[in-house]
Amino acid sequence: MTGRLTASRAREIVASRGFRLTIRIVVGGGVLVAVVARVGTGPFVHGLLSLDAPAIGAAIVFAAIATAAAAWRWQLIARRLGVALRWSTAVKMYYQSQFLNTVLPGGVVGDVQRAVDHGRNADSVAKAARAVVVERTVGQVVQLGLTVVVLAFFGAEYEGFLFPVIGIGLAALAVGALAATVASARFRRALRHEVVEVRAGLGSPAVSAQVVGASIVVVACHVATFAVATTAVGVNVPPVQVVTLAIVVLLAASIPLNVGGWGPREGVAGWAFAVAGFGASAGVSAATLFGVLAIISIVPGVIVTRLASVSSRRNHRDRPTVRDVELRHLPRWVPRHRAPAEARTLERSGLRSGR
Repeated sequence: MTGRLTASRAREIVASRGFRLTIRIVVGGGVLVAVVARVGTGPFVHGLLSLDAPAIGAAIVFAAIATAAAAWRWQLIARRLGVALRWSTAVKMYYQSQFLNTVLPGGVVGDVQRAVDHGRNADSVAKAARAVVVERTVGQVVQLGLTVVVLAFFGAEYEGFLFPVIGIGLAALAVGALAATVASARFRRALRHEVVEVRAGLGSPAVSAQVVGASIVVVACHVATFAVATTAVGVNVPPVQVVTLAIVVLLAASIPLNVGGWGPREGVAGWAFAVAGFGASAGVSAATLFGVLAIISIVPGVIVTRLASVSSRRNHRDRPTVRDVELRHLPRWVPRHRAPAEARTLERSGLRSGR
């Protein structure tokens, strides 16, 4: 009995949110320490000092386009799942979500927040959360597909390492899902339900094409931002090669073992640039500036959407209601009361006497 209780308790600890957050912080922080031990702090400082106005402006533009596309993707999926929301609202919530994901450990706090907020507005937190999960999953799948395509055509130097890693990761996920499916009827039901929800969220081929197109735009904007960071730190990389490097770094950044995005991104960037012949320090500098630009580029959108929300609430509060307007014009609608008529004497018949 004690052994069973201990195993059950261990499973609860492993499945807890605190444990997962701790693992992310430990792994992400450990990778950063390893990178600093390998290249020193100079590349990080160089990346920070390379920040300039043109890079910030370009990053803001690319972030705005990516956010608009991602919000559209979310809107399409949410509508299919019965929790529709306006595109402007989706953009506002997506900006806030990205900001929280960037500055807080784990990288999912913002997604949880927008799922809860949308669910409360739509009176269905479960459906709203499912829409966010489907939207993020589709985005990750499209990014992984683009990574495979780019590496297959332009990344021969990385295929021998990354393709086995991707294959092992996918195989591990498949084996884990298969084992859980065989061992747990509850997991089988949950898996079937998720498959049904994904199909419902993507809907028709036309909607699926729009969702995939929006995801490609998002990845392209991130690649462009990384290219801006690479140029700003003074590394001259041919366009095709910078796309390959960016795709590799973005793949590392999507690993959910980081501290606000930091950790694997810088480590893999140093390795990728070294393999390509540009040096590990150049990769770390580019990844550092890319991380800083990712944060800065979101802040203006958050501020603008916040101000718009405050202004909208203020206008709604100050706008007179229909009742207020009716009461204001009521004196013109109601006829004026005349002075009471003078009382007349009654005759014996009970009729008033005429004049």
